Amino acid sequence: MQTRRAFGKTILMGLATAGVARAIDWTEWRGPNQDGVSPEKGLLQEWPASGPKLVWDVTGLGNGYSSVATASGHILTEGEVNARSSLLCLNAKDGSQSWVEPLGKTGTPGCCNAGGPRSVPTIDEAAGLVFGLSQYGEVAALNFKDGKEIWKKDLVHDFSGRVPEWGYASALVVDGNNVMLTAGSSSGTVVALDKKTGKLIWQTSDLPDAAHYSSLVVATIDGVKQYIQLTDQHLAGINPADGKLLWRADRPGKTAVIPTPVVFGNLVYVTSGYGVGCSCFEVKKNGSKFEATELWNNKQMMNHHGGVIRIGPNVYGHSDSKGWTCQDIKTGNVLWQDKTFGKGSIAYGDNRFILRTEDKGTLALIEASPSGYKEHGRFEQPNRSDQKAWAHPVISNGKLYIRDEDHLLCYDISARS
Repeated sequence: MQTRRAFGKTILMGLATAGVARAIDWTEWRGPNQDGVSPEKGLLQEWPASGPKLVWDVTGLGNGYSSVATASGHILTEGEVNARSSLLCLNAKDGSQSWVEPLGKTGTPGCCNAGGPRSVPTIDEAAGLVFGLSQYGEVAALNFKDGKEIWKKDLVHDFSGRVPEWGYASALVVDGNNVMLTAGSSSGTVVALDKKTGKLIWQTSDLPDAAHYSSLVVATIDGVKQYIQLTDQHLAGINPADGKLLWRADRPGKTAVIPTPVVFGNLVYVTSGYGVGCSCFEVKKNGSKFEATELWNNKQMMNHHGGVIRIGPNVYGHSDSKGWTCQDIKTGNVLWQDKTFGKGSIAYGDNRFILRTEDKGTLALIEASPSGYKEHGRFEQPNRSDQKAWAHPVISNGKLYIRDEDHLLCYDISARS
């Protein structure tokens, strides 16, 4: 099972038993534990017809599909401003800009006029650092307080990376002294850099797959810590010490492999769109070596890019052509499917999922229930752009953050207000 930030989890569990509202930062892609789950309590269980209270709506973020990360009253995101792909820091109180620092060139990798950076910044507050990645592979470590550059690298020029068709999108992941990126190089898919200097620590020479869009997760399986990454060809477990593979399983994808893997004990669940579907692998240590065995695969969850979230033994997400789906992770059996709400992304907080459609950007609140789709309100975002709503919703400190190209909207979803 995942063990990141174990101390923080212990504190959160204690607070949860008290049933009180509390503030939790969302410091990286998919939140404090890389799983799309906010541990916050005291959030609204029903939304009024007009939606929760809009606290502020700011512009000036530029083109891009980056969502947000939060820490210590600040919000980090990426966008094209000042003719550069940039990392921006905002004040969480009113959305005002604290600083902006360029990452690299602007532009649109791939088709569909989908310009701007796609990755979410990663904050290492203890080290005073924030990390950003442009759509073309420019990487920066900046001072969290003022945005001053600490170091910069380029995944293409420095590590022979190959830009994915729609640009680099997977998140940077910090673990200890390592910051990991998916370069997609024939010299090694994943690189680990020293977070303070940017110096190369290792590169996965025995995993030379191309980069797609899925983000690496940190897990502990059978007592062994490992980094798990999904490519268009394989699912693999990587040794954090030297970048060598602990295990690898064939898992071919098509066109674009996007959703982040889900770890549940010694099970690893993956899904992708374009007709591929979902699979569950059992990872076990056999002597000094690991083995990964596919337990099942089916097409009940063909998740394109909105992600899936595990609550208990079930995963929830949108399945292409089938609608929103609840699936048993151990068996692959479907508990329910519903087309009431359109295709999109998902986040979780206080026994509720927040869904966001990619076309209209409509938001809905539903129960995290294996017994069926149960909606508790929906609303339309104001000042909607004409671009796809691909940035995932973020729940942090009693607020809901919605990124829509140049706009960032902050809603109060705390039940105490």
